[in-house]
Formats: sequence, C-alpha cells, structure tokens
Amino acid sequence: MKYDWFEKYATSKKGARKEYKPEWEVDRYMIRDKMFIMHGGDKEGKEIITLKLEPSFGQFLREQFPGEIVPGYYMNKDHWNSVYVDGNVPDEVLRDIIDKSYESILGAFSKKVKEEILGDE
Repeated sequence: MKYDWFEKYATSKKGARKEYKPEWEVDRYMIRDKMFIMHGGDKEGKEIITLKLEPSFGQFLREQFPGEIVPGYYMNKDHWNSVYVDGNVPDEVLRDIIDKSYESILGAFSKKVKEEILGDE
C-alpha cells in the first residue's frame, strides 16, 4: 500500500480502533460506535480510503485532486470523500484529512463522552 503509515496513524488517535466489516469487505476505523474512516475498494476493486469532511472542504479537495479525491463511495456524497490510494494525494494532505475526519466524528459526542475518550490530555 502506498500509504504504509496509514493504519498506524489512524489507530494512534485516542479512542480509535480498527474493525473488519465482512459484509462490506472493508476495514473501518471507529471511535466507539462511530466510523471516521473506511478502507476498502470501489466497484472496480480499486483501493480507496473514505473519510468524513465538512462539505465545502471536501469539495475544495475534490477540485484540487480531480479523479483522486471523489465523493464518498457508497456514502453520503456531501460529507464523505474517497481518496484513491494509487493517486498522487500527498501524505501530508491525507494526514490532514484523517485528522479532520477524526475531529468531526469526535465532535459529535457529548462533552462527557469526549472527556472519557480523550482522558487526560
């Protein structure tokens, strides 16, 4: 895989865990019961990483990396974006997208749950 650091980086986030969903044939990266990354393939079997982003930022990235970052495969097209692993999206851009997706999902939890997830920072 081009982004050989990806799994370690995603699971290094506080409260993040990886699980395999056999019905979808994908790895999901979760915070409790909420997914912030899906890693699998599109209908042609091309490897993709799908992440949740604020809609205008996702649109901006799709314009910056046409054909390499696309509306989320099999997901809500406004909030989810898929990055083709065989494309030319720089590592630092993917890291930033992972961070934003994690923060987006973490932000959906109550203050109490966020404190439980984050622990002492």
